[in-house]
Amino acid sequence: MMGILLILALVSLIVHPLIRRFGRVMFGVLSALMASVFAGFVLLSQAVFSGDVLVEAHEWIPQLGVTLTLRLDPVSALFALLVTGAGALVLLYCANYFEDGEAGLPRFGGVFMGFATSMLGLVLADDVYLLFIFWEATTIFSFLLIGHITRLRTANAAALQALMVTTLGGLAMLVGLVLLAVDSGTSLLSEIIADPPSGPLATVAVYLLLAGALSKSAIFPFHFWLPGAMAAPTPVSAYLHAAAMVKAGVYLIARIVPGFGDVPGFRETLVVLGAITMIHGGIRALKQYDIKLIVAHGTVSQLGLLMMVFGVADPSSSFAGFALLFAHALAKAPLFLAVGIIDHSTGTRDLRRLCGLGRRMPVLALLTTLAAASMAGLPPFIGFVAKEAAFTELLEIGKTSPIAYLAFAVAVVGSMLTVAYMGRLLWGAFADKPGTEACAMVHRPEPGIMAAPVAFVALTLLGGLLAPAIDPLLQQTVDGGAEHLALWHGFTPALGASVLVIVAGFGLAVLFSRVRQLLPSPPERFSASHAYWVLTHWLDTLAVRITSLTQRGSLPFYLAVILIVMVLVLGGTALWSGVRPAHFELSTSLAEWPIAVVMIIAAIFSLRARTRFQSVVLVGVTGYGMAALFATHGAPDLALTQALVETVTLIAFVLVIRRLPQRLGKPAALRVRWIRIVIGAAVGLVLGGVALIALGARVADPISLRLPELAYRGGHGHNVVNVMLVDIRGWDTMGELSVILAAATGVASLVFLNTRADLRPKLSRRAARTQARDHLLRVVDPNDPTRRVTWLLAGRHLNPSRRSILLEVVVRLIFHALIILSVYLLLTGHNTPGGGFAGGLVAGLALVARYLAGGRYELGATVPLDAGRILGTGLALAVLMALVPMLFGQSALASAWVDVDLGPFGSLPLVTSTLFDIGVYLVVFGLILDVLRSLGVEIDEHEEAEVAAFEEEEVRAR
Repeated sequence: MMGILLILALVSLIVHPLIRRFGRVMFGVLSALMASVFAGFVLLSQAVFSGDVLVEAHEWIPQLGVTLTLRLDPVSALFALLVTGAGALVLLYCANYFEDGEAGLPRFGGVFMGFATSMLGLVLADDVYLLFIFWEATTIFSFLLIGHITRLRTANAAALQALMVTTLGGLAMLVGLVLLAVDSGTSLLSEIIADPPSGPLATVAVYLLLAGALSKSAIFPFHFWLPGAMAAPTPVSAYLHAAAMVKAGVYLIARIVPGFGDVPGFRETLVVLGAITMIHGGIRALKQYDIKLIVAHGTVSQLGLLMMVFGVADPSSSFAGFALLFAHALAKAPLFLAVGIIDHSTGTRDLRRLCGLGRRMPVLALLTTLAAASMAGLPPFIGFVAKEAAFTELLEIGKTSPIAYLAFAVAVVGSMLTVAYMGRLLWGAFADKPGTEACAMVHRPEPGIMAAPVAFVALTLLGGLLAPAIDPLLQQTVDGGAEHLALWHGFTPALGASVLVIVAGFGLAVLFSRVRQLLPSPPERFSASHAYWVLTHWLDTLAVRITSLTQRGSLPFYLAVILIVMVLVLGGTALWSGVRPAHFELSTSLAEWPIAVVMIIAAIFSLRARTRFQSVVLVGVTGYGMAALFATHGAPDLALTQALVETVTLIAFVLVIRRLPQRLGKPAALRVRWIRIVIGAAVGLVLGGVALIALGARVADPISLRLPELAYRGGHGHNVVNVMLVDIRGWDTMGELSVILAAATGVASLVFLNTRADLRPKLSRRAARTQARDHLLRVVDPNDPTRRVTWLLAGRHLNPSRRSILLEVVVRLIFHALIILSVYLLLTGHNTPGGGFAGGLVAGLALVARYLAGGRYELGATVPLDAGRILGTGLALAVLMALVPMLFGQSALASAWVDVDLGPFGSLPLVTSTLFDIGVYLVVFGLILDVLRSLGVEIDEHEEAEVAAFEEEEVRAR
């Protein structure tokens, strides 16, 4: 199962260039892939429905008992079949729905596959933390899919609304999952449900889970986001909002009902909220003129019905709920697909402009009618069978639980509305309506576009006719007997209710087809959607006011606030704890004294510096002093890294201050200076005191004493620091790499004016060879500056008046040595000081040297690659090396190694974590390249543009 998810995830990453190259035909390939996954789950489900449960676990955080656990039982198997089967049909529909060259089509394909993968992972996940990861992934992908048509403000607003509502519910659900995992002592959902905890903590956790489920499935009061999400393309609506995403909340409720159905208020909450949602959605559907919104509000209504049926929290009602869920998905998906075909063929979805489509598109009219009949609960479709089962079980449960009678009554009334708005849909889309303003023009759709609706409709019909064959499968989803599925149970109260629903619903449909405005529209200000926008407006206003109070534009003020809070919190905690070190050593080596004196003097003089360059250099001295202290304490890795980081930081500061005035501002007033002195002294004393307390508070042997042994046994390396970075705490390193990418993006976004990409011309290999050959030519006149030998690739582009031959020669001599040194540090860092981080810094410093000597042309000629690609490749390699061990049954980031015997040269250890370290190397190298191109090259161009503009103004003035 994990392999299937990884394959689908890989496909979602590579499908973008494939669709861009081959066009919409790739959707057919993706459909075939999803169909094969569906077939694979059919084979796996045979064992599941025979009584087995398939569990696949990979260690994630073994110290906390957290594993990447996937579980295939009858419930997850049915949902996996729904996700993959519906996904295959919708992808087949996409192959005929979209046009080649349509804007954003490659992105749509990748995001759609990402969503399908996330939804499949959600229904398979047994670990609650893994479930939450997939849960939020579906939220993000749905946001991207809803906002696919980026030029539409309505699509962007709807996507943002859906994201905010479902994310808020997801965060509440996360808290609930954590509480349940802590209270029950396990993070496996199956074990939590099998032995559910009780008490106030568990009750709070369950209601937090309900918040996430209700928001995801658009249940009142979160119902308003789903109709707005219809701004998405039709395949998105058919998959996310009929067969997949909105079912996630229902799936979660179905999962927790067996364990927490008896929590006080659980049944009442779900039944009441589901009832409101069903009635409200049905009424809203009857008021719509957009046929897609009719189907959308109908979806909201049916989700309310599902929530009611599952909310009764009885095994037999859950059985009926599963039947209803699959019946709804099989009927609602073709309705959305049919709406998409109508929209493509006529250019409108307004039923006031549609007329006569039944005559002009008879096949589509037939398919839509059959799907609507199943949705309305007419025999012999699966919708009728499922609704009969729900009525029967609710009436039976009501004998012992009155809340079921309320659910039954609302289900009957809501089903009448369902028949009515399905009739309104068919009448509005296909009937010959007298008085219609103008019938829309119709062009025939491609024949292949009908394949998916035909398959869905055929399944609704087969589901009803073969109900006795489906019954044993659904019976295994619950514990306890339930009425068997069948088309005919005799003359029962449920049958009478169904007849009443059909007759009354048909009457309402006829009534609404003849009266344009039967139901009055309530004021928009009383709607939940309006409440959402009012709330977000209040939040924006509050944020602006708080920002105006706190963000005063003064960096000294911000630093003062941060430091004062730190002093109060840390100092207060240190004083309150009462812990004091019994003894401490002022120094461990005489070499520390001169280093400390130099650092103190540099810090003092940095306060009295009058230019920015002076202050930067003096602050750098303190950093190099810290590197020296690390070296005196036997930490060469830390010393090397600190020195390299300090050098890169110093260069970055120098690049930045070029755009700032050379001299610092006027000295602050005496009172302000005294305040700063007090704050600085307090910070120093508090941090020093905290360090002493931390050292004195240790009562046990530090774990660092065992790190050398752990590093060799677990990572096959003698360099403890590097092994920890790429192996023991590799997850932390991967997070730091993500932070580096975010920092690079942030710096670039502040500097680049037009585009983030590096579009400057690069030096080709032929041009490089030509210049290298020119270097060997003798100069006719050595005193001619235009004919001087160039020592760098882009030396011809340098202004002769700004060249430094000495610098060019030195850089030419040391550049390759620095690159070799960086590779050496990378490859030997597992056993000696170095590693990917230090190696990347050294390679970056080599680039810095080339830039300082030759400017932006030299930088472009040295590395003719985009920095973003290098950063992305490095992170992708690190992530890949974290996931690859899982394919071999190992935990993530597990290492493997082999010692290669080199005879007289000894042995060469090859460790897989070195590949992870190469990813670190590329990320650090890419970051420095990005900083040089943003803070260096881009600012150079800004300066040249300003100079050119100034000179042009002078010419005009003359």
